[in-house]
Amino acid sequence: MSFKLAAPELAREIREGGAGYDEALNKNDAAAVAALFTEDAVQITPDGIFSGRESIEKRYADAFQHRHPTNHVLKFDQVYVTENNEVFDYGEWSGTFQAEGNPYEANGYWTAIVVREGNVWKTRMSTYNIATKPA
Repeated sequence: MSFKLAAPELAREIREGGAGYDEALNKNDAAAVAALFTEDAVQITPDGIFSGRESIEKRYADAFQHRHPTNHVLKFDQVYVTENNEVFDYGEWSGTFQAEGNPYEANGYWTAIVVREGNVWKTRMSTYNIATKPA
């Protein structure tokens, strides 16, 4: 499979989708986060692998019970398009989290494969890690 840098307009659309993810995450809205994924999406996280939109929504709902993200920001490094018109993008993320009343900063790296469903770009697969852990 070959990749090429996405055209500026496409890269902008994908980055806007990332802003929608940040917004839903910062509102602690598991349903809104899950709606950004395809029905058959897979998310690979430090907590495990989650398959399907329903599983991803449950994961976020459970996570929001213990950690309350604010100021979450996806930073895009590159946006590529494949010969199949899928988008591969990656970058860094950072945010502030509240756990047991104590705020902490965390950051890491992420990747995503994004596909068009109708007029909307949705995540088919994503990964992320945590580069810093709370003290």
